[in-house]
Amino acid sequence: MLILYILSKVAELLRFFFASFAPLRWAELLQYMKYGNLNYLYLLPVILLLILGYVFVFRRKAKDLNKFANIELLQKAGLSINWKRQWLKATLIIVGVLFLIFTLIEPQWGYHWEAVEKKGIDIVVAIDTSRSMLADDVKPNRLEVAKREVEDLLNVLEGDRVGLVAFAGSAFTYCPLTSDYGAFRLFLNDLNTNIIPLGGTAIAEAIRKSISTFEANSINHKAVILITDGENHEDDPIQAAIQAKEQGIVIYTVGVGKKDGSYIRIKDESGNDTLLKDRQGQVIKSRLGEIALNKIALETGGLYTPAYGTQWGLEKVYKDSIAKIEESTYKTQRVKRYINRFQFPLFVAVVLIALESFLLDRKKEVIHRKGTEDAKEMQNA
Repeated sequence: MLILYILSKVAELLRFFFASFAPLRWAELLQYMKYGNLNYLYLLPVILLLILGYVFVFRRKAKDLNKFANIELLQKAGLSINWKRQWLKATLIIVGVLFLIFTLIEPQWGYHWEAVEKKGIDIVVAIDTSRSMLADDVKPNRLEVAKREVEDLLNVLEGDRVGLVAFAGSAFTYCPLTSDYGAFRLFLNDLNTNIIPLGGTAIAEAIRKSISTFEANSINHKAVILITDGENHEDDPIQAAIQAKEQGIVIYTVGVGKKDGSYIRIKDESGNDTLLKDRQGQVIKSRLGEIALNKIALETGGLYTPAYGTQWGLEKVYKDSIAKIEESTYKTQRVKRYINRFQFPLFVAVVLIALESFLLDRKKEVIHRKGTEDAKEMQNA
């Protein structure tokens, strides 16, 4: 009676479930269904293992019983197995496990709109692409080390917008502010020393271009990460830093290279490696200018970090300083949120597994009842 009652309740639930989607064709439902975590699909081979396991166990059980006695004797003794019921119980478990896997992948259908605020800091990364960045005092060269560290920075950003400025003898915005880190990486990987034909290192121009990269009248907190070897050949960068400070922009400087400096290896017209020389034919040795970079950072309330030693790392600079700047909302948008419907397959799985535990072998009940009646007859005798 209990099993019949449970089955009737399950039937009522299924009728309600199907009636809820009567106006919607099932093909359309499957088309718009989403899944929260498809990684759990790797559990599907468990179903095959269960089926093979049941087949093996049932065959082994039948073989053992046949060794014990023939079928007629087992039936007379009430020890024969009801194979239909055994397979019904196995099917309930297998289908129940299947629905549990379906629960784990989180089926979703139906949705509602939700207003989501995007918060973060606006960060402009200005990278020196002059030929002095080809110096190999840090391996493989200064420019590649700078790009690698910016990659590490992207891995710790959480919603912050980031832009990219390239500079040598002049500067320009190579990637505008974006929260699409994948697109930013494309521009970052494309940086090279040939991207700006005008030679030299115009740090002041890089700072001014970084300032203009930020949105006008934006109330967002702003930071500039200036990555260079510190050799300046143009205007005084301190004046540009003062302009940044007046607009509430903090500059963090990163010195790429070593104090001892290094020669700059380039390719000549024949494609051979050669050392870069000045107009007088003297070999140029590029050295790290830490003093100027320190002054720029201190002027705006930022900090300087060298590109050597254990303290190096934009990731560390971000966590210790930039990330502590108060975030501001730069965008509010409506996002479609799909409704998780894992309750339905979970309920079916629980019911099926519970039904399997309630299904008893009827022949065992007959034996138990017959044994009880025989015991009563013996007592009466």
